[in-house]
Amino acid sequence: MIEVEGIVLNTISYGETSKIINVFTKDGIIGMIAKGAKTLKSSLRSTTDKLTYGIFQIYYKQDKLSTLVSVDVTNNFKNIKKSIEKISYASYLLELSSQVYKQNNQKGIYSILIESLIKIDEGYNPMAIMNIVELKYLDFLGVMPVIDCCSKCGSNISIATLSSIAGGYVCNKCLTNEPIVSEKTIKLIRMFYYVDLSKISKLDLSKDVIREINQFLDEYYDTYTGLYLKSKKFIKNLQKL
Repeated sequence: MIEVEGIVLNTISYGETSKIINVFTKDGIIGMIAKGAKTLKSSLRSTTDKLTYGIFQIYYKQDKLSTLVSVDVTNNFKNIKKSIEKISYASYLLELSSQVYKQNNQKGIYSILIESLIKIDEGYNPMAIMNIVELKYLDFLGVMPVIDCCSKCGSNISIATLSSIAGGYVCNKCLTNEPIVSEKTIKLIRMFYYVDLSKISKLDLSKDVIREINQFLDEYYDTYTGLYLKSKKFIKNLQKL
């Protein structure tokens, strides 16, 4: 038996009494069978729900379903689960992290996911946290936008806007018909990439800046990543309400 730290990505009913859970760990995604987890008296009933973060004791089987024995819960993100909005953002981050990991199995993806969920649970703006994660994940996907200089000429002088079509920053000299974003948005997109999520203590952003960054990342993901996730579509529909 071994212990692994991880978070439940999703659950699937298995038979009348059991569950299959997929757990994202530092070393990858592990499928586990939680025998009897749907029964009322089972200690696994509440500890195998989506978003449960903790230490999982398992009988590990490579390339097969491992058997879950017990879970020592570190955080079940109670504050997230109280809000449909927060649940939708958390669900998207779980799905996005899983997809990004499948394309580039780097350990850093797991750390970013956990830190982002902790920040949303602590009450930080979920859209801003989501955008920070999305930007960082573009690096893992190999399609990072140019945010150190003009994406067209390489100059770092007089950056005028941020464009998904151009692939990042555009300077005044190269500006054609790209929509203009605020100077604060231009600065914050770099901060979002370089910031350590665990060290964020304040995130005071205007609605206009968040909207501009979110719009840029939505367009950029649609153009360059090929990822079209149902959970993101749900967030977009939620934003329209």
